[in-house]
Amino acid sequence: MSRRLWRGFLGTICQTYFKNMKKHQSTIGKNDEWLTPPNIIKALGDYGFDLDPCAPVNSPFITARHTYNINDDGLSKTWAGRVWLNPPFNRYEREKWMVKMAEHNNGIMLIPAALETENSYKYVWDKCSGILFLEGRPHFHYVDGKRAKANSGCTICLVAYGRANLDALLLSNLGKVVIQYQ
Repeated sequence: MSRRLWRGFLGTICQTYFKNMKKHQSTIGKNDEWLTPPNIIKALGDYGFDLDPCAPVNSPFITARHTYNINDDGLSKTWAGRVWLNPPFNRYEREKWMVKMAEHNNGIMLIPAALETENSYKYVWDKCSGILFLEGRPHFHYVDGKRAKANSGCTICLVAYGRANLDALLLSNLGKVVIQYQ
């Protein structure tokens, strides 16, 4: 086969491959507010969280006893008790929330499982008690409670800060848990 034919053959194969590759959702898009599927919250302690600092303004689901929404600016508030944190999906906003959770050190945070990133090394790996990798890719919900048709587009993990929250991950049956040993 000549080089010209070979290049044409490879080009056709590559175009077909990339055309048929699974499309992933962007982490920066039209919507930055995705609600956690209720079964995840229920599996982590049947609504045993004291605070959700990233709740929607009119939440269709109960995630915690107390909530802050965008109008309250949950980052500027004092956090108390066991926190549920599903921060904005936007990777440029997420770091601020990761810092606050690592400092608070009592709760569970839901983030994309991009644990090779600088932020993960700073605020997850050396700070948390354990990490649960969710089985499958969850379908988040819109702020009106309607389930999204497409899944999250990436692997999601739950990061536990504190022994009680690690125990909640271990008992949840939501996926596989990696435990930090010091």
